[in-house]
Amino acid sequence: MSPDLKYLLFSTILAFVQVLVAAMGANQAVGLNTLAGNREGLGEIPGWAGRAKRAHLNMIENMVLFAALVLIAAAAGKANAMTAMGAMIFFWGRLAYAVIYVAGIAWLRTLAWFVSVIGMAIIAWELLKVM
Repeated sequence: MSPDLKYLLFSTILAFVQVLVAAMGANQAVGLNTLAGNREGLGEIPGWAGRAKRAHLNMIENMVLFAALVLIAAAAGKANAMTAMGAMIFFWGRLAYAVIYVAGIAWLRTLAWFVSVIGMAIIAWELLKVM
């Protein structure tokens, strides 16, 4: 398995862990009976649990782009040291983002998000320059 695909796997596992953390937080905030219901009129979950949910949703949005880039590189036979570095940067940026967001550190969270975007940009640049 290429390093790019390994980081895609690690990122998928990270997204799964994030959904578990968000679910635990929601359970702690509103209780299992509320979560097992239809959730109509539930409103936003406050505190770290709400931040965990938003961090997970942001991860899902970014995973679509990251997965597409990694899979295109793999399918086109264009995965190389630079795409691997981009994938690594994405993963570590996203891991930092998740921890920082749940902790509630606003500006540092934005910096971690930007780092992960740089990782995707590196992969995209590699794909574009070999066309």
